[in-house]
Amino acid sequence: MSITVRYHPRNLTAKQYDDVVRREQDTGKFPPDGRQFHVCFGQEGDLQVSEVWQSPEQLQAYGEILMPILVEAGVEFAADPEVFPVHNAW
Repeated sequence: MSITVRYHPRNLTAKQYDDVVRREQDTGKFPPDGRQFHVCFGQEGDLQVSEVWQSPEQLQAYGEILMPILVEAGVEFAADPEVFPVHNAW
């Protein structure tokens, strides 16, 4: 079952976001298996991220790679990610 995930970073800047993406690419495991869609949006200093994953298990597996990268880049979260089942995507 596909899921949608909405992340709520605190004060995320374009510089931090770009640093995270660069670090992800450097792992050699980018794009991650199971991530179907990724979007970063919003105002500078208050960027948000939403993703669609093929399964919660694939999200969790990639989280083991991503979380240390987020910590190194200084990304903090205002709340836990919201996770929703996908009813339809096209």
